[in-house]
Amino acid sequence: MTVVEIDILIIGTGIAGLSTALGVSRDSARQVVVITRADDPTMGNTQYAQGGIVTLGPGDSSRLLVEDILRAGAGLSAVSTAEIVAEEGPRLVHQLLIEQAHVPFARTPAGTLDYTREGAHSKPRILHVGDHTGKAIATALLALLDNRPNVRLITGATAVDLITFPHHALDPLTVYQPVTCHGAYVLDQETGAVNRYLAGVTVLATGGLGRIYRYTTNPPGARGDGLAMAHRAGARVINAEYIQFHPTSLATPDGDNFLISEAVRGEGGALYTPDGRRFMTEVAPEWGDLAPRDVVARAIHREMTVNGYPYVLLDVSGVENFSDRFPTISSRCRQAGIDPENEPIPVVPAAHYSCGGVWTDAWARTTIRNLYAVGEVACTGLHGANRLASTSLLEGLVFGDRAARHIRENPVAPVRENEVPPWQGAPEGTPADPALIHRDWRSIQYTMWYYVGLSRDAHRLARAIRDLRHLWEDIIEFYRRARLDDALLGLRNGVQTALIIAEAAWHNRTSRGAHYREDSPPTARNQPRP
Repeated sequence: MTVVEIDILIIGTGIAGLSTALGVSRDSARQVVVITRADDPTMGNTQYAQGGIVTLGPGDSSRLLVEDILRAGAGLSAVSTAEIVAEEGPRLVHQLLIEQAHVPFARTPAGTLDYTREGAHSKPRILHVGDHTGKAIATALLALLDNRPNVRLITGATAVDLITFPHHALDPLTVYQPVTCHGAYVLDQETGAVNRYLAGVTVLATGGLGRIYRYTTNPPGARGDGLAMAHRAGARVINAEYIQFHPTSLATPDGDNFLISEAVRGEGGALYTPDGRRFMTEVAPEWGDLAPRDVVARAIHREMTVNGYPYVLLDVSGVENFSDRFPTISSRCRQAGIDPENEPIPVVPAAHYSCGGVWTDAWARTTIRNLYAVGEVACTGLHGANRLASTSLLEGLVFGDRAARHIRENPVAPVRENEVPPWQGAPEGTPADPALIHRDWRSIQYTMWYYVGLSRDAHRLARAIRDLRHLWEDIIEFYRRARLDDALLGLRNGVQTALIIAEAAWHNRTSRGAHYREDSPPTARNQPRP
């Protein structure tokens, strides 16, 4: 088993992890390793971000952006965080993404940047690259990273657990010291070896957790890996109950819920019931089809539940040059036998984004020393109870940059090999049975969808917690006996993440934003802070 001693370990290759890596690698003396469980470093949540990234458009201001963030967050967004993102984000978009990375954002015929608008935004302020903005950004940032000789990118590497003292320390006297992260145990998927990556600083940029739900827009790796690892290590986790469901994913018989970007509605798409009623004007007259995501998702869910509709319809006939503006969506619809320019698209809600996560301060530090978290795995307070559209990429960019600045200014040397024990596992164990893993995943996903989904109550949540605890015990026993692989590690993290969310939802009896309790009266939707 290999031991790697480095200055900085970054786990994840989305916009948050890559912007952190670019920032810390500016100090050429610092050795940086970036790992990803995927074979292709672009295959993460960032690539799945269709709509765009927020900046400031014509006639816009950081004050207006802050107001929109707070309004969408249903009174739970941290004002100071919203101000940081609104002030620093637009500068980073122009300096890093446009000037340095040359991300090919869409332009008007006159050659100026083409700003679009999405739900709950008061101004057109979102830059896009067709409907594959995230992929374009990730590709451009990876190209920049290729020119940094002090950065090593390793694919096919799954983090097993964070290395923390005193838990993993060979010296018993570390029990008197604060909990500190010193890297991670990492599975080499090709060899099956679990290696020690000893780092002065570790950055979690592992993305989301949507795959714990039956219907999701997230990629296969969104299993809650980072959240589960941080929780096991003792990091503080907050707002885990606030899971945002995207209102519009393509409704197909095989349940492959491809995201239909909110930008489609921002540019003229309209929601109808199958019998032709435009229901969002009744539910949210102020916003209509561009209401915050939690409002739209619950309205669709309600129409489906009350009226027995299998889906609702998204009419895109009002979107100019739909196939040119949204080529990926158009192609995917046609693959499913739908001609979007001549017939409406059937859509259903799907788990999309985790507004909570590992608590971090204004510099992305967690409650564990030398452990940072950026991107969706973190909870900076920006999103509150419901994320404003297209702010996730901007948050990852801003806090990746902030983490990098803090790390550069506070260098930490890694511990040595003789201070940390090798991984203790079951290398001679039998291979994990794929059928058992599939069955257990289905149990997690259906439990979360039906009991901890768009609408919750005490009875459903209590049932979910009982079922998940029993399943967790079975999976942990399975984990201890089987030979480690990426699928088994994902299952272990998935059931733990599901329990974290279910228990958080149980304890929070107040309906707000993306957390809706049928057995508790909702708070006033609009409680923006001054």
